[in-house]
Amino acid sequence: MFFPEGDILRAFEEEEFFPHFQPLVELRTSQLAGFEVLARWNHGKLGSIPPDIFIPVVEKSGLINGLTKTMLEKAFAVSPLLPPNTTLSVNLSPVQLLDSALPTKLEAVASRNNFSLQRVTFEITESALVDDLARAQSVAGDLKALGCRLALDDFGTGYASLKHLQALPFDELKIDKSFVGAMTAARENRKIVAAVVGLGHSLGVLTVAEGVETKEQANMLLWLGCDLGQGWLFGRPAPADEIPRLVLAVIKASTAFLPAPVDADSIMGLEALPAQRHAQLQAIYDGAPVGLCFLDRKMRYVSLNCHLAEMNGSPIASHIGKTPKELVPEIFPLIEPHIRRALKGESGSGVEISRPSADAGGDGRTLLGSYRPVRDEAGEVLGVSVAIVDITERKRAEEALRQGEEHYRHMVELNPHTPWVLDADGKVIEASSRWQKTTGMEMEEAMGDGWMRALHPDDVEHTTRAIQETLRTGKPIDIEYRVKSLDGSWKWMWSRGSAVIGPSGEVLRVYGTVEDIERPKTVEHALERCQAGLQATFDAVPVGMILADAPEGNVAMANQEAHRILRNAIQPGQRIADYRRWAATWEDNQPLKPNEYPLARAILHGETIRAQTVYFQKESGGRTRVALSASPIYGHNGEIVAGVMVIEEMADKPTPS
Repeated sequence: MFFPEGDILRAFEEEEFFPHFQPLVELRTSQLAGFEVLARWNHGKLGSIPPDIFIPVVEKSGLINGLTKTMLEKAFAVSPLLPPNTTLSVNLSPVQLLDSALPTKLEAVASRNNFSLQRVTFEITESALVDDLARAQSVAGDLKALGCRLALDDFGTGYASLKHLQALPFDELKIDKSFVGAMTAARENRKIVAAVVGLGHSLGVLTVAEGVETKEQANMLLWLGCDLGQGWLFGRPAPADEIPRLVLAVIKASTAFLPAPVDADSIMGLEALPAQRHAQLQAIYDGAPVGLCFLDRKMRYVSLNCHLAEMNGSPIASHIGKTPKELVPEIFPLIEPHIRRALKGESGSGVEISRPSADAGGDGRTLLGSYRPVRDEAGEVLGVSVAIVDITERKRAEEALRQGEEHYRHMVELNPHTPWVLDADGKVIEASSRWQKTTGMEMEEAMGDGWMRALHPDDVEHTTRAIQETLRTGKPIDIEYRVKSLDGSWKWMWSRGSAVIGPSGEVLRVYGTVEDIERPKTVEHALERCQAGLQATFDAVPVGMILADAPEGNVAMANQEAHRILRNAIQPGQRIADYRRWAATWEDNQPLKPNEYPLARAILHGETIRAQTVYFQKESGGRTRVALSASPIYGHNGEIVAGVMVIEEMADKPTPS
């Protein structure tokens, strides 16, 4: 469509040119960042003329500076409608970037309207850089000196090179809407957008996506690391009097624009990361205290860290391009099913692998593996992320504890009891037939005081005195004495009882039991030796160990490593409710509740817990990272009689940048 120059001049005189404003939204927060100022022409006779038609005509007539001045003045005039700190983006024609007087003209417009150029971004198309790069570089430098920001518009559709990006002081890269519109459907477009975003990050400039129309596009752009979005999803261009409506619409709809959570089985594509972040991630990768690697869809090593290379006994370089079948053939049949399931999208963790020793007769290693699918931004499985932990020492510690389990049972299991009843005069009126089996005395003979004839002469006096004390005061009986057994030997017995008190405070009955403790007495020294052996086993292992009775969780034993890690907070007899004194916390600094400790769970619920990561306070004031494991200990009848917890100090977890 042709317009004579006089028609253009008339349009200026009658103020037919005016700006429209389209929101720019920060993708990470869904907050309004600013507006792009778009020129519009409402022709007196023809009505609305599209910009792609009238802009070339204005440029050809040499009046493009006048159009820019008009757009800026009208945009600056409505600045009271703009939220604080929001920016304005204004397009510059390629011919304007070759005008050395342009910066001075723009500064004058801003000064007259009392608007800071630090809030203005001038967008330059790629074609503006082709004709005279040296002059464009000079004008761009002058604009930057005024505090303006510069954006390279429609990147990827013109002829700009990396040389231009390096030569000119751009602050933003705008991704053309033709790539954004097709990125959710075409993988090639996704890769182009990802590459532009990654380039922007590596150059330290913001990336702005044009033509964002769907939430799916916004989510994908955010995931790829894009900073700003512009398009119909956030608002269509509107005249100045609708700015308050645009602002309110963005605020109200901000929650609708927030991205969906990224799938837990996905990772951010490295293609969208700058070199410095890539280097930081590689440092974390290499410094992790576990073996890590990435396998592609053909099970080939693409990357791995030093720790895994050491586990496999080969340099990193010899892994790349090869498969686990080639590098670790002895365990490949064990891990292959888990890798294949991950390639189908199924995660697997806690996979225990027994690896034979490379030396004949040597001890093998026990490994714990995790296999997770790695997906791209569209959810396609690219390969498998593998994490391997060597748990050999932990397994050895658990085996040492199992060897001491039988000794502990002897300390906690009770022998059969013999019940009895005394009347108010201290005479036996009821007793179990077990007394007859122990002493050979007929039950009728044992009634009254007859049972005392079976006592050792040296024990009669203190036994009688204990009974009389209970009848007088009502206090419990707790005595030991010897009785003559069927074979003529003397056996130690332990008698305990409680009084039933009448309404006037008198003792009506005494109910109790007598227990054969000859065997415990005989094996007492043996048990002490067993306990010493168990303590020696505890102290010999390189991890902390705590042994506690069931069901109260009373601490019975702990080794020196456990005392060191818990800063001597372990006290004999501590119950489950007292475990809070150990002051363990989760990774988010939330304290463990007493019943959350693996030791409590093992005692209360019979759970076997493996490698639960928590933190304890260090003497220096920092935190030490540990893995807690616990197992219940069962008696002969299948009941839980105790629990044991292993505390394994781990290397400090690197802090993400």
